[in-house]
Amino acid sequence: MKKLLFILTIVVLSIVGYFGYQETSKIIPFYTQLKQDRVGTEVDLQPIEQKGAHFVGSSQCIECHKEKHQTWSHSRHPKMIQNPVKNPEVVVADFSQLPANANFTLKDAVYTVGGKFKQRFMLRKDSNGTEDYVLGNYQWNVQTQKWQSFKPWKYWYKDAYPHANEELPTSRACDGCHFTGFMSKEKRVESGIACESCHGPASEHVKNPDSPVYLAINSDPVRQNEVCLQCHMRNRDKRLEDHNISALFGDARDYPFGYEPGKPLSQYKMVAPFVLGQETKEFYANGMGKKNRTQGNEFVHSMKGKHGITCINCHSPHSLQPTAEKNTGNNLCMKCHSFNSPIGPHQNSLEEHTRHKADSKGSLCVECHMPKVGKHTGKSPLTVRTHMFGFVTPKETLMYKMPKETNACFACHKQDRTMKTLQNDLKEWGMVGWNKR
Repeated sequence: MKKLLFILTIVVLSIVGYFGYQETSKIIPFYTQLKQDRVGTEVDLQPIEQKGAHFVGSSQCIECHKEKHQTWSHSRHPKMIQNPVKNPEVVVADFSQLPANANFTLKDAVYTVGGKFKQRFMLRKDSNGTEDYVLGNYQWNVQTQKWQSFKPWKYWYKDAYPHANEELPTSRACDGCHFTGFMSKEKRVESGIACESCHGPASEHVKNPDSPVYLAINSDPVRQNEVCLQCHMRNRDKRLEDHNISALFGDARDYPFGYEPGKPLSQYKMVAPFVLGQETKEFYANGMGKKNRTQGNEFVHSMKGKHGITCINCHSPHSLQPTAEKNTGNNLCMKCHSFNSPIGPHQNSLEEHTRHKADSKGSLCVECHMPKVGKHTGKSPLTVRTHMFGFVTPKETLMYKMPKETNACFACHKQDRTMKTLQNDLKEWGMVGWNKR
């Protein structure tokens, strides 16, 4: 009898263990990352051998890293700054429609900035005998296919520069993030975001491959994300912690000046201010971004960010995939999440979880957990998806005074439902708890 009970116990434990493994097996590849000790945001993680290195450009990386270089070269990063003289095809704007009061023509444009959502144009204007640029007074809105008046001093430190495009140099606004090498050395080593923007200066590594460059993947999750947050997080000039804006007149920076990957970003970047419940020009009162380039601000407050998930768990660091252009449906999310698992969804099927048909838009993870809440310009449509991941109810949307169109439910049902009826639907489905009533 005892032997039989022992055998039954072993069988039961084996079955429980098997299904427990099935529920948690997807987390196993990330186990080491998630349990990794945090070193804090003040520790310098840049390799000592890299301290005296200088930037050499991505062409020096091809020989040993051909596949990664090839993948990166087809991404958006190297195309953030492009030369329209060398390659006229990079111009997506229609210059036949350029308004008569524009202060530039296509032949004046030395560089283009962007081209996926909007495109701006850099015009040569040196500062104190040093190579510099300013931005033209019109930008092309790719999404609306129209020219828009553009006044960069409204975007960057309104009280730190004269209110004239020709008085705000790109060296203080765009170049830190858009030119490799400029953020730390004030040298435009390479246009666009190249290898050394994420791995740091590589001259010593090129001379001796055993001399390391910074590899974010070896850092703890918080510090790993800093490579992305150096640019994908809205910030303020770090000097504003000790000075007022008038003291920085003509020199306020819109990037973490002096930062190199591996160094503690906290010493170079002051995060754009936000207090939960208080709306700003950049964030709604719940912390969701109104504009682009707020992924980092949102992510650090998300459950994923708090529990050790990183940017490159979802985005390939070289190809940047998946992107909004090449969404993989629910496959990416289900790489970690499983039905009836500890990290959810806790239901047994997709339809049971979403209350929508499995092949409908309402059953796409990103539509509910990453709705479009931000714009690339004031005149653009809502296309910027939140990186907070939490589901926002219609009631919360109204409470935080967000546009109804930013609500995941209303975005699909604005023709047949009201915010009130949508909230009632959630209640009937048992999807509203005490914190969302």
